[in-house]
Amino acid sequence: MRKIFNVNGNCRPGLHYMVNLEKRLAETKKMVDRGDYFTINRARQYGKTTMLKALERYLQNDYVVISLDFQKLSCRDFETEGFFVKALSREILKKEGLRESIPIEITEKLREVTQEKEESLHLAGLFECFSFWCRKSFKPVVLMIDEVDSAANHQVFLDFLSQLRGAYIDRDEIAAFQSVILAGVYDIKNLKRKFAEKEEHRLNSPWNIAADFLIDMNFSAEDIAGMLFEYQQDSETDMETEAIAKLIYDYTSGYPFLVSKLCKLIDEQIAGSDKFNERSLAWTREGVMEAVRMLLMEQNTLFDSLINKLEDYPELKELLRNLLFQGKDIVYVVGIRSMEIAMMFGFVKRVNGTIVLANRIFELLLYNFFLSLPEMQKNCIYDAALKDRNQFIQDGHLNMKLVLEKFILHFEELYGDRNQAFLEEDGRRYFLLYLKPIINGTGNYYIESQTRNMERTDVIVDYCGEQFVIELKIWRGNAYKERGEEQLSGYLDYYRLKKGYMLSFNFNKNKQIGLREIQIGDKILIEAVV
Repeated sequence: MRKIFNVNGNCRPGLHYMVNLEKRLAETKKMVDRGDYFTINRARQYGKTTMLKALERYLQNDYVVISLDFQKLSCRDFETEGFFVKALSREILKKEGLRESIPIEITEKLREVTQEKEESLHLAGLFECFSFWCRKSFKPVVLMIDEVDSAANHQVFLDFLSQLRGAYIDRDEIAAFQSVILAGVYDIKNLKRKFAEKEEHRLNSPWNIAADFLIDMNFSAEDIAGMLFEYQQDSETDMETEAIAKLIYDYTSGYPFLVSKLCKLIDEQIAGSDKFNERSLAWTREGVMEAVRMLLMEQNTLFDSLINKLEDYPELKELLRNLLFQGKDIVYVVGIRSMEIAMMFGFVKRVNGTIVLANRIFELLLYNFFLSLPEMQKNCIYDAALKDRNQFIQDGHLNMKLVLEKFILHFEELYGDRNQAFLEEDGRRYFLLYLKPIINGTGNYYIESQTRNMERTDVIVDYCGEQFVIELKIWRGNAYKERGEEQLSGYLDYYRLKKGYMLSFNFNKNKQIGLREIQIGDKILIEAVV
C-alpha cells in the first residue's frame, strides 16, 4: 500500500510520509541522558504526539519507557487522589510493551491498587511504588505523559507535579525516574492560569524544576525536501523538490500540520483535477498556490481552534488586530498575557526581540477573519469593491492597474478629507478591505514581513498563477520615494517580475492624485497617489 500524507493523529513511518526526526530525537535523548525533567509545549497539531511515539521507540534500547496519555482519563479520574491513583495504575497495567520490564512485585502492587477503595489510596503510596520500580529496574525508567492539558482545573494534577518535583530533588537519596517528559499545548506555568486566581496557592507552580525544551519542532525547507524526495520516488512526479519544498516552507514556516495538509491536498485533490490532470502538473508553483487557496477555504480543527481562541481571549484578538493593521513593531515583553497567549497557541513567534505572525497561512487566515467581520463589511469601501469587482477580471487575468485606479476614486470620495493620523492607521486596512472581495475565493495575498512597518508595506498578491507586488507607503518626500522605487525594483527582481505597483498615501496639500507609469531600468512601476 502506498504511503499517504497524514494530518490525523500521530504519523507512522510505515504508513505516512514523514520528515526525518533523527536529529530532533538525538537532541531530546541528550536531555533524557542528563536526567532532565521537561515539558514539550507546542500549539495544536504541532507533531507532539508523533514526537513522543518516535521518542519512545528511540529510547527503548537504553530505557524502560512508561508512556501515558491523560486523554484516556475521565474527569472522574481527576476528582480525588484515590481515583487518580487507580486510573494511573490501570493505564500502566494496560501497556503490553511494559510487561517484561515491570518487576513482578510492582505488577502485583498495581493490581492490588485497582481493587482497593479510593479513599485508602494516596499519591505518596503510588510514588513509593514508582521508586521501588526505579530501584529494581535493569534499565533507568523514563515517564512520558501526553495531553497533560486534560488535567487542567484539577488540584490532584498539581499534587502529582509536586510529587514529581519532590522525587526529582531527592533522587540522589531515593530512586526516581531518570527523566519525566510532559507534553501539551499549555506549559505548566500557563496551565496554572486555568485555576481560579483567588486561590493563590494554586498559582505557585510546582514544576519549577523543569529544563527548557529548546528543540525546534518546525520543519525546515530541507526537512520538507527530504519528505518530498521520498514521495517523488514512489510517485515519479519529476517535481523540483527543493523549489517546491522552499515554497511550501515560505507559506507555512514549517508548521507540521500545515506542511502535511498542503502536501495532502496536492496529492489527493489537486492532482488529477481538471486543471491539473497530470500529477506532475500538480507539484508546481501553481499547484501549491491552489492548495493554499483550498486550505484557506476549508474548515478544519486547527483553524476552528485558532478562531475560537480569538473569542475566548479579547486581549489576544486586539493584539493580533494591531499586528496586522497598524504596521507597528511590537516588542516582546515577558509576562504580558496577550503575548504569552499568542505564542502559546502558535499565532506568533519571536524574531529579533519583536513578535511577528507565525506564518503566511495564519496571516491570511487572520486577515480573512478580521476583514470578514460584520463591522468591516459594512464599510463603504468594501461595498464599492463588491460593485466594481466584475470589471477587474479580464480573460482570467487580474487587472491590478484598474484596481488601483478605482481605489483612488473611491478612497478620495470617502476619506479624502480625513486627517493624517486617520490615514496612517487605516489607509492600508482599507486597501486590503477593497482588495478582498475582488480576489476572494480565487486569489490570495500576504504582507511581506520584512517591510511591515508604519512607513512601508509590500503586499504580495497571487491570482491564478500570476503575482503582483504592491508597495504601500506613507509619503515622506521625493528622496524617500526614490528609495522606495529602488527597493521595489529589488523585490521585482526577487519575484522575477517586470511590473510593480506603488500606492502612496500623501498628506501634502499640493499632492497630485492619480495614476502614472514610471520606467525604472527594464521595469515598469505604476504609482497610485491618494
